[in-house]
Amino acid sequence: MFVDARTLPEDTVIDSEVCIIGTGPAGTTLAHELRSQNFRVCLLESGGTELDEATQSLSQGRIVEEIKQKLDRSRCRQFGGTANRWRDRTGENHYSVRLLPLDKIDFEQRDWLPYSGWSFDKSHLDPFYERAQHLCRLRPFAYHAEDWEDDRTPRLPLAEGRLETTMYQFGPRNVFTHELKSEIARSPNITTYLNANVVEIETNDTAKAITRVRVACLSGNQFWVAAKIFVLATGGIENARLLLLSNKTQNVGLGNQNDLVGRFFMEHPIFQIGVFRPKDRQLFNSTALYDLRWANNILIMGKLSLTDAVMRQQQLLNTSLIIVPKSLSYESPAVKSLKPFLSSIRRGKLPEARSHLQVAIDGIDEIKSHIYRRTFKIEETPYTISEGGWSYFQNNEKRFGAFEVWAATEQIPNPDIRVTLGEERDRLGLRRIQHIRWHSSELEIQSNLQVEEILRAEIAQADLGQFQSWRELTGRTKPKYYGGMHHMGTTRMHVDPKQGVVDENCCIHGIANLYVAGSSVFPTGGAANPTLTIVALAMRLADRIKHVMKLDAIAIGNEQLLHVQ
Repeated sequence: MFVDARTLPEDTVIDSEVCIIGTGPAGTTLAHELRSQNFRVCLLESGGTELDEATQSLSQGRIVEEIKQKLDRSRCRQFGGTANRWRDRTGENHYSVRLLPLDKIDFEQRDWLPYSGWSFDKSHLDPFYERAQHLCRLRPFAYHAEDWEDDRTPRLPLAEGRLETTMYQFGPRNVFTHELKSEIARSPNITTYLNANVVEIETNDTAKAITRVRVACLSGNQFWVAAKIFVLATGGIENARLLLLSNKTQNVGLGNQNDLVGRFFMEHPIFQIGVFRPKDRQLFNSTALYDLRWANNILIMGKLSLTDAVMRQQQLLNTSLIIVPKSLSYESPAVKSLKPFLSSIRRGKLPEARSHLQVAIDGIDEIKSHIYRRTFKIEETPYTISEGGWSYFQNNEKRFGAFEVWAATEQIPNPDIRVTLGEERDRLGLRRIQHIRWHSSELEIQSNLQVEEILRAEIAQADLGQFQSWRELTGRTKPKYYGGMHHMGTTRMHVDPKQGVVDENCCIHGIANLYVAGSSVFPTGGAANPTLTIVALAMRLADRIKHVMKLDAIAIGNEQLLHVQ
């Protein structure tokens, strides 16, 4: 059942057994897993079923410096949460999310990566990954190149050892924005309150347990939800913000006794690492494995990944490389030679002109393509790292001349990159997030440089063509970073409360009945998009809650039996 919280009488108190705050992929997965149980679930969503700008403004804030990002545009206060922002597609009106599990090495403690190591290894999470795959309407659980390549779509013939081809799968976003919403609405034990903004988490006198949460509507009324178990599932920024705002019994905020809430904020830096020009342009007709395309009724896309061996040997950060084809004239030396050639002619410097002319002659096809596009005002190829479909065309050797190479990299967990509260307040009177200052470290920069050299060497060794780094092409010392809108790490997991906000069960240290769902619990982020791991962890947490509620029911039953006797 769905209820508009604005219709509730002032100061209503809603009683439930489980209260989930947030309906993004983590919250909806939890609710879905807890449907039809013999206990009540209250699901709270800040927005409605459609986007409302006044509600959306509650998320305002910024990531500044090297990644510039407006938080109210990267998050979504609407049923389905950030799933409403997913935009991967093949040119059709079929929006998807990029899915793959974290790698085995991502869970390990690595000597060269400070603060690395999860509370369990990947094998523990694998069964939940497979369940998550099923929920995302995907089959099979297969992310290796050999599961998808064939004679017409082979992987790039690179030597084994340093780079390997691995796969993305893409799940339809309407699973979280529509299908699960319908299932949750039909579940008799779940009540979803829309337009319900949690503004404070209230505790008992010792702050060892949560008693209820205070909820406010932009229309002015407020109410409370009391429960036995509470789950924060509002995303990597708002999870930390709500804990910091709830500071009546602990003035530093809940779970923040060791000053860890909000620290270790991570993103996935995404940037163009360089350009790969194939020696033989027929390669554009045999690289469909790396396009975002349909195969066996599933959207897939290949990428290049660092092997575990090279990461250990060279102490590198996990990195994925994505290739995107561009037109014949794209960043062409021949096209670039035209302007200095004409300038030399005008200045009467014929020897200089001849040197530019030879470059132009060598790339005459690229110049023809450039002139044709300029004459008929044809835009550059529309393909990006999130929109594919180029491999369906024939004769791509006449269409394309180079691959852009994009990198998505792991970020070092850094306690100094953090979410903090500012003095500015939102429409509900709550302190907004202060600007988050994100910057790359020297270790991250050096890892990226080594990845460039590995890619250059592998392309040369396979005699596939030439790779030029973006530094060589532009003269810049640093690339322009984009964020994947993957906010992670602000309530990190660790068995030691001095090193993490939540324990291995995603329960906040020192608070018996407050759990956290979502990527804010990630100790490290790897190079994989976080969604599949978010869903897997939410399923794992749902099993934990079912177990706790079962034990509670047994305890109540035993107490009643003793009373009767």
